[in-house]
Amino acid sequence: MWLSDRRNALKLIAGLGLAGVSACGFSPVYAPGGAASRLHGRTALPEPNSEESYQLIRELEGRLGRATAPDFALDLTLRLTESRLAVTTANATTRYRVSGRLAYTLRDAADHELTTGEVTSFTGYSATGSTVATQAAKADARARLVVILSDLLLTRLVAEMPPVPSART
Repeated sequence: MWLSDRRNALKLIAGLGLAGVSACGFSPVYAPGGAASRLHGRTALPEPNSEESYQLIRELEGRLGRATAPDFALDLTLRLTESRLAVTTANATTRYRVSGRLAYTLRDAADHELTTGEVTSFTGYSATGSTVATQAAKADARARLVVILSDLLLTRLVAEMPPVPSART
């Protein structure tokens, strides 16, 4: 009996918390008219100029869609660097770290800057296998990093994008 009372109390507290959040102007970003819907199918992406930037644009197009009549333009600068992470006493590298920086600027149709910033992350790969295995691990690590950076970028854009004002009746 005590357990069922606790569940009811938790439901009441959660309901009051949601009512308080909605009263302060909170609106879900993926709801109709939310920030994510404002970007979907309306954001022009730059042309890729490397394998990693191609992967980045592919990831972003998969989530934002292709813009036929864009209202926004996204400028991107992707930089990936590699460094030795684990080195043996014989000076052989057994693990590499791949760091990534993605600088972005979102502009509206009038070329006004809406938001700008940078997201960073890293990943790593092992170099203890054959040459072919190491090259495959390197390519996989770079691809993983691009996915991580695209996730961070989209989260940032959706969080910083103001929702469309709704008409109240």
